[in-house]
Amino acid sequence: MTDLSALFARVRSRAAEQQDTDLPPRASEHDLAQAEFGLGFTLPPALGGLYRQVANGGFGPDYLLLPLTGDGRTCTAEYGTLRAAPERFWPHGILPILDWGCGMYAAVDCLHPDGQILLFEPNAGPADWADAWFQDSPSLAQWLLTWLNGTGWWEEGAPMAGDTVAPRPWPDAAQRLRAVDLPARTR
Repeated sequence: MTDLSALFARVRSRAAEQQDTDLPPRASEHDLAQAEFGLGFTLPPALGGLYRQVANGGFGPDYLLLPLTGDGRTCTAEYGTLRAAPERFWPHGILPILDWGCGMYAAVDCLHPDGQILLFEPNAGPADWADAWFQDSPSLAQWLLTWLNGTGWWEEGAPMAGDTVAPRPWPDAAQRLRAVDLPARTR
């Protein structure tokens, strides 16, 4: 288990180095409660702590984490949009936290005890939406460490250095996608 307080301090330091301006304000307990109420599930402690102790988005790998709440584009708004898509490709409890572009997202599985990080990559035109889902990291904490250490698959040159673990197919994708069409009371 990673010491989350120490991890958040490292993330905040790196995030401050990334910015030309001050980091966005941190999310409040009220923001967190409001997000969880709207989503219908609780956030893993590491994710809630990240937004409360570092900033409400605007930091992280490449395209930066989306704010949890607020005006404009947020994790909670993206979740609602993706869940409402007629193609039914977004499972319950998977919160998008970063838009990689081209339809790709980094997302936290909020129903997983460690908040595993998933990659949604729809660009190969999968015949089955389960083929668009990959496990990027076994936990949010590990994913953040990968970013801090510069060993993420998204880092220029990292894959060639051999320190990178490529995302692999998410074994629970088919099961979780089957649940997309179940009535909310059964989830």
